[in-house]
Amino acid sequence: MTFDIAIIGGGIVGAATLYKMQKKYPHLKIVLIEKMDKLADHQTGHNSGVIHSGLYYKPGSLKAKNCIQGRHELVAFAKEHGIKHDICGKVVVATDPSELPNMEKIFQTGLENEIEGIEWITAEQVKEHEPHVESIGGIWVPCTGIIDFRAATEKMVELALAINPESELKLSHEVATIEKGEKFSKIITNKGNFEAEYLIFCAGLQADRLAKKDGVQLKEKVVGFRGDYYELTEQGKHKIKNLIYPVPNPDFPFLGVHFTRMTDGEIECGPNAVFTFKREGYNKTDFSFRDTWDALTYRGTWRLFFTNMAFGINEYRRAFSKRLFLKTLQRMVPSLTMDDIKPGRSGVRALLLRQDGDTRDDFRIEYHGKSIHVLNAPSPAATASLAIGGYIVEEAEKHFNLV
Repeated sequence: MTFDIAIIGGGIVGAATLYKMQKKYPHLKIVLIEKMDKLADHQTGHNSGVIHSGLYYKPGSLKAKNCIQGRHELVAFAKEHGIKHDICGKVVVATDPSELPNMEKIFQTGLENEIEGIEWITAEQVKEHEPHVESIGGIWVPCTGIIDFRAATEKMVELALAINPESELKLSHEVATIEKGEKFSKIITNKGNFEAEYLIFCAGLQADRLAKKDGVQLKEKVVGFRGDYYELTEQGKHKIKNLIYPVPNPDFPFLGVHFTRMTDGEIECGPNAVFTFKREGYNKTDFSFRDTWDALTYRGTWRLFFTNMAFGINEYRRAFSKRLFLKTLQRMVPSLTMDDIKPGRSGVRALLLRQDGDTRDDFRIEYHGKSIHVLNAPSPAATASLAIGGYIVEEAEKHFNLV
């Protein structure tokens, strides 16, 4: 089974790459290989479902450019193909004067990134959007929204496969090894082998391992962080209208616990961020010896732990204490009670962690021989997916002999 291009990884970035490549080159025979029995079953299917605006990202970075372009493309795609979504807007709120300088910095970043319609608003104006929030002011971001990312992923693949009947989707096929040949590479999976002239890896939580199988000399490692969510109960749902975010702490590499109305009407609060002992583990007790060994024998992990020790301890305490989780939520919505929240789902973030423990790397996409590797695509990669897919097609045109 020989293809022009093999894409490994069936999350939304892999799906968007297939969709963009097949639209641009309808005659190419492409295979999308995914180890799970359905698409979008890891990061894409477990994220917060938010269409990000681009508010937080360094102007000129790949994150900023691709998030903003990708947001516009994603919304247009959702409208055209009936994907459930809502551009409902969000508020970023400050609850303490110490947060105001960083909120001002975020606002200026938003202006530099030309985020349409953002406003600095007063505490009274915050209440017009979210009546139960107690704050000292905030930022209104009208272009933020929510979407069903899993449905978007499935639609991208469906549309791509309709373009060329010789292209294929292979679910439940886990890549074991890559054998490089002069013209074709052999992809050996648990359910059969494939040959392709060019390879594109969009492997998320396994990006570093597959890169090494393809011969990439990679110094960094992917380290997983689990995020636990709570949901609002029926009695608590009326307290949240749309999306409410805190001002992120610049010393902590995550956005902080926030409120999100999902496309199915549920309200989620979270996630926290704790080191996970299994890259694809969604329960508090999940454990993989290989994943744990990989992470805890890597100096970058320990650098991150030591740099963020106080934050890390606090995150772990909240992971096992509903009361502490509620206390964090009450900073923005003080009227919430224990009866208003119940345990929800979890997700795992893949972070390509540098040896110095830095997690705030930009999107990282590299060319290696006849392969392209998406090595780091944390949030807002789902929002940016169509733009990332387009960028990968451009890289392929530079480095692959596409005709």
